[in-house]
Amino acid sequence: MIYTGLVEDQVLFREGMKAIIGTWQDMEVVFESADGYSVLDKLKECAVIPDVMLVDLSLPPDGKTEYSGLHVTRALTSAFPDMKILILSVHEDENFINQLIESGAHGYLVKDSDPQEVQEAIIAVYNKGSYINERTLKALQHKVVKKTKNKWGDVPITRREEEILQLVCKQYTAEEIAQELFISVKTVNGHRNNLLQKTGSRNVTGLVLYAIRNNIVTL
Repeated sequence: MIYTGLVEDQVLFREGMKAIIGTWQDMEVVFESADGYSVLDKLKECAVIPDVMLVDLSLPPDGKTEYSGLHVTRALTSAFPDMKILILSVHEDENFINQLIESGAHGYLVKDSDPQEVQEAIIAVYNKGSYINERTLKALQHKVVKKTKNKWGDVPITRREEEILQLVCKQYTAEEIAQELFISVKTVNGHRNNLLQKTGSRNVTGLVLYAIRNNIVTL
């Protein structure tokens, strides 16, 4: 069972998403909030913490203080590092996409996405740690073109780590990587954790961003 949460201020959209997710097998909405600033307090009272949180990018302010999906992403990443975050937005702006991924989001969907893609995205971030669709990939690659002279610096990555990074970018699970390279899942996770530390990435999606920026992979 994948437990999901919704942070969305538009009642009609939130109720619609709840109804849709409720029809999917092995998936349940266990949390909802109409704003972002009260999410952490509400989660403290939750009997079940969501595995995947769907977060709207545009959310009501906390009084006069802005509190968008970006703020929610940063707060959840800090308080619940194992929680996966999917951004739902009406915006297709590349800067938004890149900034959110750098802040810890595991995937980005526009609100006109097909319900099947939303379901696939939830399953992907839950099982594989990231969801990179064509729109997100284009945003990442476009930013790479703009910043070719400003790579993240030379990071000493071993040949094995590069092999694992390439498979991570293909959205292989740790189990699939272990089978492909004939090593243990524990070894895969060890290399992946080393990559996260070396590259300063928050999660698997951040590793994909690093690999694209540094021409380690071409997707």
